[in-house]
Amino acid sequence: MIVIVMGVEGFGREGGEAEAANLKAQNRPIGGFYNDTVFNNTNGLDSGTEWERLLKPFDLPELRTSLTRITPYQLCKLLELPLDVPTSMELFQWAGTQKGYCHMFDVYYMLIDKLGAAGEFKTIDALLMQMKQEGIVFRESLFILIMKHYGRAGLPGQATRLLLDMRGVYSCEPTFRSYNVVLDVLLAGNCPKVVPNVFYEMLSKGISPTVYTFGVVMKALCLVNEVDSACALLKDMTRHGCVPNAIVYQTLIHALSKVGRVNEVLKLLEEMLLMGCIPDVNTFNDAIHGLFLMHGLCRMGKVDEARMLLNKVPNPNVVLFNTLINGYVSRGRLDEAKAVMHESMLSVGCGPDIFTYNTLILGLCKKGYLVSARELMNEMQIKGCEPNVITYTILIDRFCKEGRLEEARNVLDEMSGKGLALNAVGYNCLISALCKDEKVQDALNMFGDMSSVIANTITYNTLIHAFLRRGAMQEALKLVNDMLFRGCPLDDITYNGLIKALCRAGNIEKGLALFEDMMITYNSLINGLCKTGRAQEALNLFDKLQVEGICPDAITYNTLISWHCKEGMFDDAHLLLSRGVDSGFIPNEVTWNLLHENACYLRGSVLMRTGGVLKAVLAGISFRIDTSK
Repeated sequence: MIVIVMGVEGFGREGGEAEAANLKAQNRPIGGFYNDTVFNNTNGLDSGTEWERLLKPFDLPELRTSLTRITPYQLCKLLELPLDVPTSMELFQWAGTQKGYCHMFDVYYMLIDKLGAAGEFKTIDALLMQMKQEGIVFRESLFILIMKHYGRAGLPGQATRLLLDMRGVYSCEPTFRSYNVVLDVLLAGNCPKVVPNVFYEMLSKGISPTVYTFGVVMKALCLVNEVDSACALLKDMTRHGCVPNAIVYQTLIHALSKVGRVNEVLKLLEEMLLMGCIPDVNTFNDAIHGLFLMHGLCRMGKVDEARMLLNKVPNPNVVLFNTLINGYVSRGRLDEAKAVMHESMLSVGCGPDIFTYNTLILGLCKKGYLVSARELMNEMQIKGCEPNVITYTILIDRFCKEGRLEEARNVLDEMSGKGLALNAVGYNCLISALCKDEKVQDALNMFGDMSSVIANTITYNTLIHAFLRRGAMQEALKLVNDMLFRGCPLDDITYNGLIKALCRAGNIEKGLALFEDMMITYNSLINGLCKTGRAQEALNLFDKLQVEGICPDAITYNTLISWHCKEGMFDDAHLLLSRGVDSGFIPNEVTWNLLHENACYLRGSVLMRTGGVLKAVLAGISFRIDTSK
């Protein structure tokens, strides 16, 4: 049996082994442990079970009796074991009761790490205050540890608070390391708007940022659509002694490409190359940089510039080539698109995939080159690339649009023979073509075959309007009921067709009831869009109603006016009110209460203009002002 002598006076001197043997014979503790318990035993094979038995929570009394004294170093070793939090805390508190014992920094660090992993942040705060009272010198590494635990727990605000407390409460000066951790935590915690504030506070304290700092702040600014501010930071980097790296450029190029600012992207790319940052596939995560940039160029119609850019990317992949081919196809430049596939791709050993072929087949079909599309489809099969559902659907769609139903059916048969099932888009193409060909019953039969595919609003609208054109109102209404039963939403096309048909048939009451249902649907949708922050979509829907000849009602106007007021957009609220009144909208009690509640915010000319609008409609209308709010 190996005996480790620790912490007991005299055991380190000559003759210590004899004294240890004497204690063993008397069954007394050696160095704070029973002699059959080995602490930090290098063999470790026989002692593991004994440790586990002693260190279970219900064995703490036995552990206490087995220990006469423990050092901070030994306590650290104990805390490294997989003990639960209550056990660790009891050990910590018991050790602190020893006469002449003082916890050292490492003990606190080990215990706080365990508490942070368990989310025991109140206990951590108490331990920090205990450290302060005991006069232990704080180190930045401890605060970084706690900040990271706050981040993992989804508490970015607490990490920021701790950063601010480091200097004032705990007399520990944070460096760029602490700030970088907090910036990371804020970004990961979906708080990008707070990131710039922490960054500028960092600068105000005279702490120099690193390249990593700039990268995080730029990413946060881009996430909140402050791309110009992010670009301005790029110019500040050299002033702080930082050289931009590939990730910094990638962040800015990504953001600028998304908003179509291609010229600025090209300037950044040139600067990037001058700075020695070569955009290779690995650096930019599988050519994401090139993909976004080329997508931006192709979307702007600058396909030739995109091709020049592609030539600069080492080992371009199929995704980049597909982006370029799609750009050429979108511009109608099919010959150049085919040249990219047959020449450029092969020259670098990059073979076309299903997306490459589908893009070209779609372009050929749009131009009406169905023979060439068929030939390309045969070519892809020869080269081992099997057509998928999308490939066949493209061909079916084009044949249907040209009224070539027989050929569309042949493609469908070929597709079925390969075990591929038609999707909703394919069914819609065929049903629409059959309806246009006055083969409504065939279309209805095909609709009945959609057992494995969920029919959508387009499917139903096609059939409903086909029945309405034939004056078959009952069949159309049956389909409407089927839509409602299946939870398929009715859109403006559905409503408009039904309302017009009902009114033509003299069923005005039913037409009005349907119109009311439609307005309820639209108002619910507009309200939902506003509540989820998609206000621009709500306004687009509002404009669409008017284009379709549908007059929004008071609920529609009040919903949008309320949203504008909540967002502080009072000029827009007034403009909406004025437009509504000009279109025949009469403000009601709710409108007045909305404006009354926000009167303190309506200043100067806005208040006067709004008041003028209200005066214009007050004649003959009484409003009850709710003054209780």
